[in-house]
Amino acid sequence: MIPDSGSYHLTNVRLHASLTPGLAAAFDSDGFALANLAVAEGRISSIAAASRSKAPADAIDLGGRIVLPCFVDCHTHIDKGHIWPRKPNPDGTFMGALNATGADRAARWSAEDVARRMDFSLRCAYAHGTKALRTHLDSVAPQEEISWPVFETMRDKWRGSIELQAACLLGVEGVRETKWFEKLAKRVAAAKGVLGVVTYMVPDLEELLDKVFSEAIKHGLDLDFHADETDDVAAVSLKKIAEAALWNGFEGNILVGHCCSLARQPDLDVLDTLDKVAKAGLAVVSLPMCNLYLQDRRGDNTTPRWRGVTLLHEMKARGIPVSVASDNTRDPFYAYGDLDMLEVYRMATRILHFDHPVGDWPQTVAATPAKVMRLDGFGTLAAGGSADFIVFKGRSWTELLSRPESDRIVVRDGRAIERKLPDYAELDELMVG
Repeated sequence: MIPDSGSYHLTNVRLHASLTPGLAAAFDSDGFALANLAVAEGRISSIAAASRSKAPADAIDLGGRIVLPCFVDCHTHIDKGHIWPRKPNPDGTFMGALNATGADRAARWSAEDVARRMDFSLRCAYAHGTKALRTHLDSVAPQEEISWPVFETMRDKWRGSIELQAACLLGVEGVRETKWFEKLAKRVAAAKGVLGVVTYMVPDLEELLDKVFSEAIKHGLDLDFHADETDDVAAVSLKKIAEAALWNGFEGNILVGHCCSLARQPDLDVLDTLDKVAKAGLAVVSLPMCNLYLQDRRGDNTTPRWRGVTLLHEMKARGIPVSVASDNTRDPFYAYGDLDMLEVYRMATRILHFDHPVGDWPQTVAATPAKVMRLDGFGTLAAGGSADFIVFKGRSWTELLSRPESDRIVVRDGRAIERKLPDYAELDELMVG
């Protein structure tokens, strides 16, 4: 369907208003319009409404198939990925995941082990149509000395295929080790990374957040937090992060992940938190598949009672940038997943009700995370931009989100890539011993 030349015309492609800025067309109730798209020398040379443009005789008619920009996955853990076969979660709980991962990291995370699992993960993401990805890197000593050099090598290897970013990951209590944390922040800055911690309601949380913000300001780093991944209504570190951003006058980008407990809190507390998050300019990412898996897992033949996701509709109504992302894949925090952002969006639509209306929710897997990650030209389709897009068979949301679309066509620089997913057997030797 897609010529090898890198120069061609596609007619009757179905594009979404939220991901195609500047397209003047008659959009339907789900935000779609038929358009003609021209590609020349690996870039999009023109996009115009099908009713207003005439394509050459040799144009390829897609018959209304949906075309989306390549995905941006802003919260992953590819250093953890695929350890499930050798270290499963014994009970599916958050603590089970934390303990299993910590034990596996201490025993098995050599540079070779991390590199091979990272590369496997990236090949999955690339085949599914992801163009940019941020991973968190477990950075508790001595792992930071192993994983950060591996990441830098992987970023170089994948440059031009997937734009990679990394954020350090450690519990906020690690910030108390002042000299070590300052050294870590310097290491992250040298790698052009993002400073990140997991926040808990520890007694000195405000003091520790001040230290995190201070190091970010000193090194010119953006921030990425894990916050309130719990059903405990007393967990309000999202609000504390917003307050710290305001009183520190922080001007960088801040992304906060999870924020699960917010959905359990009284309305007045929620409103106060959301007002502060909006004022501070924070962005939030929900991880619907992982949080559905971990949160409210009760055991004892008891059914979970809530979905684990945060209040994205209320956030979006206040102008807070919101995204969804893959999070963990085949590790103790989530036994499944394949870094397929279509699957993430499909699950988010069902869990978070990204429908009726669809509105501009498609931005959550493309344009919005691209802005948070400071990636100009990513997550949208526009004349003059790179011809990086995905051609699906679905012609509507109900068609697109009802099947895996495993036969999608991923186009990079105007050419269809070979979509070959790696075989799990490649990792077998890492799972023994």
